[in-house]
Amino acid sequence: MATIDSMSEQAQAAAFRRLVRHLQHRTDAQNVDLMGLAGFCRNCLGDWLGEAAGVSKDEGREAVYGMPYARWKATHQRPATPEQIAKMEESVARNRTDDALDEALEDSFPASDPPAITEPR
Repeated sequence: MATIDSMSEQAQAAAFRRLVRHLQHRTDAQNVDLMGLAGFCRNCLGDWLGEAAGVSKDEGREAVYGMPYARWKATHQRPATPEQIAKMEESVARNRTDDALDEALEDSFPASDPPAITEPR
């Protein structure tokens, strides 16, 4: 059985780049909806990338967004509905942010708590 750890870092990196490019293209996929479905969003990916690369969160997020986060937010982010926020909060509450998860991920991709979510403009 193939596992993520049994695949080459080159393959893992290629898949990550494809995910980032897909999210850059799909600006209609709102972060609040990604958080509501999966408990992570572009900000999380950028934060994880920044942590893994040893750069700031802002630099990690810019790499994921393909532009400064503030510009992406002003250009593409729509106001979140109360329903979207409720779904996001419910989903994020299911995330594991405990020491066991950090320990399990220690040798692969650094884990971080999801960034604080503020209500979009």
